[in-house]
Amino acid sequence: MLASDFSKLGSEITEVTKAGADWIHLDVMDGQFVPNLTFGPPVIASLRKYSNLHFDIHLMTKNPDDLISPLIDAGADSITLHLEASTNLQDVISEVISHGCKVGVAINPATHEEEILPFLPELDLVLVMSVVPGYGGQSFIPDSIDKVKRVSRIIDGVNKDIEIQVDGGVSTENSQALIEAGATVLVAGSFLFSDKDEMSNSILGLRGNSGLV
Repeated sequence: MLASDFSKLGSEITEVTKAGADWIHLDVMDGQFVPNLTFGPPVIASLRKYSNLHFDIHLMTKNPDDLISPLIDAGADSITLHLEASTNLQDVISEVISHGCKVGVAINPATHEEEILPFLPELDLVLVMSVVPGYGGQSFIPDSIDKVKRVSRIIDGVNKDIEIQVDGGVSTENSQALIEAGATVLVAGSFLFSDKDEMSNSILGLRGNSGLV
């Protein structure tokens, strides 16, 4: 929802829901881990009444530990933590799990995918950032497709069903290549909100024949 109109977030979420999205992806930014500042648990709690879809929280904050319990109380269905943001990532992952919430780990474009290995047994999702996080509307980094392939191979070696999510510059120009590479969840912001009248068709275009989120 980073590309949406923040002055009417509730109605924007309703539109996305009606257009056929499967998840609502909410970026929580603190202005420190990333330069942008968005919203926190109170806003997310107020948005729950606008959709029954899965609320997917992408946590981009310097001290993620402090927000886990408030985010889950606000209605988070999954929380994705940045590998680069925490010195005690394993502890934070365990805290998310202890609340019965799904947990993911995100890796920035410059982060090597093998760094996720110690955490994989407990993860439900790996998020591959295909832009430098912090702002919407950035151009997709083409090397991300090969990175998704490598992440997919790593996950194949773990006896667990783990989603591969891609976030940043996702559009119909790269969605099919990402799906073929192993992506199972695509996050689209600017691509969907640039023409809200065509949002439903845009979602169908992203999915192609795959049935992806």
